[in-house]
Amino acid sequence: MTSSLFESQTQYQPLAERCRPQSLEDILGQSHLLGPGKPLQLAFSSGKPHSMILWGPPGVGKTTLARLAATAFKSEFIALSAVFSGVKDIREAMDKARASMIQGCHTILFVDEIHRFNKAQQDALLPYTESGLVTFIGATTENPSFEVNSALLSRAQVYVLKALSEVELSELLVRIKQRTLADYELSAKARDLLIQGSDGDARRLLNLLELCLNAVTQMVKTQQLIIPHEIDENIVRQILTNHLRRFDKGGDQFYDQISALHKSVRGSHPDAALYWFCRMLDGGADPRYLARRIVRMAWEDIGLADPRGIQLAIDAAATYERLGSPEGELALAQALIYLAVAAKSNAGYSAYNLAREFVAIDRSQPVPLHLRNASTGLMSDLGYGTEYRYAHSEVNAYAAGMSYLPNGMPEPRWYRPVSRGLEEKIADKLKVLRELDEAELEK
Repeated sequence: MTSSLFESQTQYQPLAERCRPQSLEDILGQSHLLGPGKPLQLAFSSGKPHSMILWGPPGVGKTTLARLAATAFKSEFIALSAVFSGVKDIREAMDKARASMIQGCHTILFVDEIHRFNKAQQDALLPYTESGLVTFIGATTENPSFEVNSALLSRAQVYVLKALSEVELSELLVRIKQRTLADYELSAKARDLLIQGSDGDARRLLNLLELCLNAVTQMVKTQQLIIPHEIDENIVRQILTNHLRRFDKGGDQFYDQISALHKSVRGSHPDAALYWFCRMLDGGADPRYLARRIVRMAWEDIGLADPRGIQLAIDAAATYERLGSPEGELALAQALIYLAVAAKSNAGYSAYNLAREFVAIDRSQPVPLHLRNASTGLMSDLGYGTEYRYAHSEVNAYAAGMSYLPNGMPEPRWYRPVSRGLEEKIADKLKVLRELDEAELEK
């Protein structure tokens, strides 16, 4: 291999940048957009640029597509990062675009991580996009429906990019070896580990590969490697131990995965619940956050059908606080298994929501006199508590026929126990109590 991969810092370019595709034909993946007759292929072929938002996970070609769009449309390319740029930078970019227009050249304005622009910054793009001074291309890893202003979103076509498949990443490694790494050998197991560790992200794959190359070079220099220029699985494993999977604790992937975890428990699938739990731990999620969500699952989806699940979830969270990682994670995992196989009921959750909705729109109804506590003589004179019947003094400790709702309010029946687990017995008891009420009212 040539020494260009390890040049001085002033001349250095990451491998991922040096291997960036220079034409649409070089792009791997996204066949649903770039294949014959597909949306982006047709757009590029037309020669007529239009504003667009490229939405997809990291390392799938969003920036590359934006650069190639400028080439296809014979336009100037101005790139801004929403992390480092503000309204001032947008104005300066527009000044450059006007200068290019005077010279007869159109400009494509590319804003990376557009979701990080606030409303004012996104609004600043609108007049320039509407006037045609620039064609706007935004890139985001977050759902644009939530992160991009509706005004800007309505003026841009959204294209959804997908993570690269293992086959596509394998093809990328073949290309890189042919073009750049001819002097290096990559074992089959090392290749598979790199592909798995890249998590569908081409840039991550190339960055991991470059770290492996640096490690091999250093090992050759220090005579730790017998076979020069061979990347084996041990080298890859050492690199991967220091690199977590792609995971954004505040982004779509975080909430998508917690949603999948919750729905796996609700769907009574313990293996799926364990899978998503381990995926989130592997990605760096805070186990304390997961513990809180597990407790919520117990109350929301298991409820009174199996109250033991609630206590087990709380105990697991407390165990994690006491033991920490990794021992405490076992308690959380077992709580998940129990909740997944437990009887399910959202009757309590639904009843609570219905009651909240009713109270929010209902007038403030007074407490009936018989439910008020007569703590003073005046209150007794006013009739507080006079018709109240003490339940413990009644047969079966139940005051049949007594109402505990505001006067005139019909029984709402918000809580409807399911015929599963403990709630089946609760339903039977409520049925008996209501029959006693009806018998008392008929007297």
